Amino acid sequence: MIRFLCFCTAVLLATACSSPAKETETASAAATSYFQSQETGVQDGGVRMIPITTPKGKFNVWTKRVGNNPRMKVLLLNGGPGATHEYFECMESFLPAEGIEFIYYDQLGCGNSDNPKDTALWSLPRYVEEVEQVRQALNLTKDNFYLLGHSWGGILAAEYAFKYQNNLKGLVISNMMMSIPEYGKYADNVLAKQMKPEVLKEIRQIEARKDFQNPRYMELLLPNFYVEHILRLPLDQWPEPVNRSFAKMNQSLYVTMQGPSEFGVSGKLLNWDRTPDLPKLTVPVLSIGGKYDTMDPEHMRRIATQVQNGTALICLNGSHMSLYDDQQTYMTGLIKFMKGVDKGEKKVAL
Repeated sequence: MIRFLCFCTAVLLATACSSPAKETETASAAATSYFQSQETGVQDGGVRMIPITTPKGKFNVWTKRVGNNPRMKVLLLNGGPGATHEYFECMESFLPAEGIEFIYYDQLGCGNSDNPKDTALWSLPRYVEEVEQVRQALNLTKDNFYLLGHSWGGILAAEYAFKYQNNLKGLVISNMMMSIPEYGKYADNVLAKQMKPEVLKEIRQIEARKDFQNPRYMELLLPNFYVEHILRLPLDQWPEPVNRSFAKMNQSLYVTMQGPSEFGVSGKLLNWDRTPDLPKLTVPVLSIGGKYDTMDPEHMRRIATQVQNGTALICLNGSHMSLYDDQQTYMTGLIKFMKGVDKGEKKVAL
């Protein structure tokens, strides 16, 4: 609320020669407009179950809208694959203060959405069509629709843009490389070599036996990999929304798409590589990476040079969850990008 009041104050200062009464009225109008419900009938806090059509029948996916801004609406695509929208809850501490509307969304098989438990539905092309059906249902258009995908969500967001970029106002690829083979090389040649040799040796032995359910696997990964490259905070200080989201991970979806190993990919995404196609993207793109990320930050920087209208944001204190461990850098850059695009800028200077 304090940040929202600061936003309202900035609006007031920009209104020249206004009386105190007029300033109060303007601030009140801004708040009323942003928080005004768009629902009819019984109010449910912006939650909407959206029916989607798939090759295996119809299912429902869960969405929740926060705020109202006809010019800036950002749909959030969670990572995993198979996590939930919940780790995006930190957005509530930043975006309402800037008047930016955002929409939580659990992909099919995730969180509050239906889980058909059919691995045939865990496919990238089908998820692209799901996002398009969600867009249509929410009436998001090229005049207001920003798409933010984090991690696996970044793959989904990029793939959506390659097919449907004419529907977008802006695209945010957060903490995701555009080549799984390059990601695999980075994991082997850079990340693995940063581990203590004895730790890496034991991890490799467990993976060679495909003994991924062995508790020792996570005992090794948590302090030696997760805290170094996923979220750079002591485990007992990991934010509750992150823990809650990760605890609900759909393992079937994760393993089908990613594979069981935390070093590289062996699932359906194994050969995914869109780097040659990046020049086809004309929509404004923000590529976000972290210095300590599981993803190569230099690759993330290059993405912005390969698309036609790219901006790079490298969080120097951040890892894969830069939205938490380098939060001010991440949120300031995201907000500046969205507002810049709203003003008509195609390449936003951060």
